[in-house]
Order: sequence, then structure tokens, then C-alpha cells
Amino acid sequence: MSTTNHPPTRSPAPGGSPAGRTPAGRTPAGSTFAAVDLGATSGRVMLGRVGPGTLDLTEVHRFPNTPVRLPDGLRWDVLGLFQGVLEGLRAAARSGRPVASVGVDTWAVDYGLLDADGALLGAPYHYRDGRTEGVAETVLARVGAGELYGITGLQHLPFNTVFQLASAAGSAQLSAAKRLLLMPDLIVHWLTGTVGAEETNASTTGLFDARAADWSGELPGRLGIDPALLPPLRAPGDPAGGLLPYVGEFTGLPVGTPVTTVASHDTASAVVAVPATAPGSAYISCGTWSLAGLELGSPVLTEQARAANFSNERGIDGTVRFLRNTMGLWLLEECRRTWARDGLPGGLDELLGAAARAEPLAALVDPDAPEFLAPGDMPERVRAYCRRTGQPEPGSQGAVVRCVLESLALAHRRTLRQAAELAGRDVRRIHLVGGGARNALLCRWTADATGLPVVAGPVEATALGNVLVQARAAGLVGDLGSMRRLVAGTQPLRHYEPRDDRAGRAAWDAAADRLGPSPSNP
Repeated sequence: MSTTNHPPTRSPAPGGSPAGRTPAGRTPAGSTFAAVDLGATSGRVMLGRVGPGTLDLTEVHRFPNTPVRLPDGLRWDVLGLFQGVLEGLRAAARSGRPVASVGVDTWAVDYGLLDADGALLGAPYHYRDGRTEGVAETVLARVGAGELYGITGLQHLPFNTVFQLASAAGSAQLSAAKRLLLMPDLIVHWLTGTVGAEETNASTTGLFDARAADWSGELPGRLGIDPALLPPLRAPGDPAGGLLPYVGEFTGLPVGTPVTTVASHDTASAVVAVPATAPGSAYISCGTWSLAGLELGSPVLTEQARAANFSNERGIDGTVRFLRNTMGLWLLEECRRTWARDGLPGGLDELLGAAARAEPLAALVDPDAPEFLAPGDMPERVRAYCRRTGQPEPGSQGAVVRCVLESLALAHRRTLRQAAELAGRDVRRIHLVGGGARNALLCRWTADATGLPVVAGPVEATALGNVLVQARAAGLVGDLGSMRRLVAGTQPLRHYEPRDDRAGRAAWDAAADRLGPSPSNP
């Protein structure tokens, strides 16, 4: 079994033009870029226009992302997703705005396997499938938890790619596989015919060396994983190929339209568009998950960081996203699905209004508790958690929503305070981006819980980051600071100041003590 590494492809110099791309200055200002953004519940194609003082987005197509329960587990409907991508690109072509390039981002850790002919070997598993239960212990018996963290710097999550592969050991599918492609790389492969692994997403697999910024040269072999499965690395801004003829025929976009590698982990794209223009900023990318942390120049691989279960994931231009995943608005959305199924009111505005009137800090849950991971009756799980921990059960829908949102705000506080301590940073403000920026209660309570001002927005940070990396590859914007100043100057932002009364601060401090520390790494 070969253990040869694939050398990573490095990011272009800020403002520069990667090899093989149109030289800087040749793409006209005001050019349009197509961002394919696939999330855990829906996908969409957005058109972004970039020019001097201009950054705007238009959604041209949205489609559901509905997992499929099969006899052998929960799978992604990746063929339906790709059809949605093609229809979105066709809508982009019909917009009448010439598309300069296409970029693709998705969630992390999940993958498809290709056979020797490049055909997909079955629908990819969903990270919420239960097949990885208990698998981590097998992996950690081969490579100790401390050693694994010292190489990868990755938060211990039961669905990390390395554990998914371990759960598939000995299967006919894995035995037949010749290449592993993470979800965004699989979509790019179908669009262009090329094969690669974008590094921000590769860094979430548990097979990536955080110091070397490359695939680990030792972990695959030690864990019985064929290193040849892992494709060559690409960096954000690298060319990924051009649209294939069949894609052009279906969509109406010119054959060969460039596909640009973006920060393909959706959180990495979102962090690109965090409008932080001064030091002392932390970020929360809040959607299905809340990913809260700091942007650093190098990884933090201490035992303390491992015990606190923090990740060191790649950002653009060699940055490190030092963060922890916390269960985010998934809890609220699962509550709404359950209520809709039961014929109860589920409108978000109505529920948030009821939550605002409910008793403050009456009951709290730890969003990272394992019982909240899988789909199901989330209101009952919240009540059961409260019963188990000796708290009053939230009886009304408003009380459940308030419990969930206040618990998320306290989880944000816990995570950011730990991140600042572990990295030796002073945090003075929080940028909350993504869908959670629409939730005024969550933003206000995050400010109150942390005692820090919260800047909410942009909501569409992931698509904006996708577009900005494409625009930089085309020579239209400069370095990361220039991109963030463009976001700050063009996107609507809302500001939330923390409560400035002693009783309010004391109530949140007491609630934080009740919630307790975060679950530690095994």
C-alpha cells in the first residue's frame, strides 16, 4: 500500500491570477459569478455581481435537499441535488447576465466513492446516519486521541470522515472504490470531469495534517485506509476546469465556462465574508450548526484545546479557523417540523413572539448533548432533558423556543470565551453571519449572554464568500481585508449591544453556571 502524499496546491497571491486563468484585469468590473451553495436542508444557485464598491446577490434557483432513508441507512439524494444544480445554472444562463465562472460550496465531512471508471458507488451517507456509533473507539485504539489531535487538530465529532471510513471497512463498496470525493468536489467533478480535494473541506476529514497543510502521510496507512483514495489538493482560487459539453447543452452556459475552486466548506466561505475590519473580532456562522471561533495564523494543538474539543480547520490564504461546532438552529427547525406534523402553529414570527413573552432562563439544555443530533421529536427531547436535569419542563411552544435560543446564546458564550483563552486572544466584538442573523432574539440574547456587541449579517455570507473568491481569482478584488471591507460597505448589518444592567448580567452568569462546561474530548 503506497503512502505517497499528494502535494497541496497553494492559494494565489492576493489579487493575483492563478496559473491557467484569465490574467488580472481582463475580467470586466461588474462581472457576474455563479455560486452553487448546497446546505443541509436546501440548495440554491446565486448570481453575484462584483465591481468597485459593488457586491450584490440574486437568487436564481432554490431546491430542497431531502435525505432518503434506505434499508441500510440515511443517504443524501445527490442525484436530485445535482439536477437542482444544473437547473440553477440553466436559470443563471437565462438571466441574460454573462457568467464569468462558477464556484461550489457545501457542508463538510460527507463523501462519495468512485470506481475505476469514475462512476459513483452508491448514494453518499448522511452524517446524521447512525453507522458511526461506537466506531471512534476503534480508531482511537489504533491512534490515540492525543496523537490524532496533534496531527489533525480536529474536533472530535462522531461523524468525521475518518470515522465514516472506519465504519465502512471491509464493505464491498469501499473495497471497490478508487477515489474519494467530498461533496463539493463530487459536484465539481460532474461539472468538469476533473478530480481534486479543496483544502478547507479536506481539513475537516480527520486525515489532514494541520501543521503541514497537506494530507497526512501516516494516518491513512495506520488506519487501513488506502492513501490513493485521497485526491490532489486544491486551494481556493485555483482553476478547477471548465464546464463539460453535456453541462453546456443542458444549461445553455458556454462549454468551458471556468469553474473556480472556492472555499468549498460552507463555513470557510462564510468566514471569508465576515465583515471584520478591526482586530478583536470573533465570528459565529449560525445556521443548522453554530460554528463559533477565531481566525488565526497558525493552529492551536495543545492538550487544552483538544480537551475543550476545538477544531483547527483551514481558511483561505493559510489562515486557521479555530472553532467549535455547536448544534445550532437545527433544534428549532426540528421543533417546527414536529409541530407542523402535529398540526400546531409553526410560523417563525409567531413562535419568536411567544418566546419573547416566555419566562427568561427558566430551563436550559446543552445543545451539544447527543440526544439532539438525530432527526425526531425535538420538543419532547428538550422536555426530557429538562426532566432528567431537574429543571421545570417548558410547557408551551414559546417556552420551548425560548429554552432553545437562550441555550444557544449560552453555548456561544461558552465557546467564544474558551476560544479566546486557548488562543490568547482578546475578543471585543462578535460577528454573527448566516441564517441566524435574521433571528433578532438569538442575536440579542447572544449579546446579553456574552456581554459583547454583536454585528449581525450578512445573512448570505456563504454565497458572498463563494463569489468573492471567484472575483479575486478573476482579478476584481484584492486581499482578504479588501474583500471584508467590500462586504462591510455594501451589505446590511444590524448591531446589538449587550444589556448594561447588573441584574441582567448576573442572571446570564448564573445561567451559564447552570449550563456548565462543554463536553470534553474523549
